[in-house]
Amino acid sequence: MKLEVLGTGCAKCKTLHENVKKAVEISGKEAEIVKVEDFPTIMKYGVMSTPALVKDGVVLFSGKLATAEEIAGML
Repeated sequence: MKLEVLGTGCAKCKTLHENVKKAVEISGKEAEIVKVEDFPTIMKYGVMSTPALVKDGVVLFSGKLATAEEIAGML
């Protein structure tokens, strides 16, 4: 599974990245976690508000900060 954390480097984006790492540990699944800060790439997903989380090319959510437990439930 590929997880992409979309964000420009703000504090919430960094926190989401850490929460995604914890969520993968909690879930016990294997995942490639990628931090995407490139604005044109973010726009390709149609995301207008960051941070956002993408799983295997599908946007799970945007414009909010989810906990590790919430993210683990989405995996």
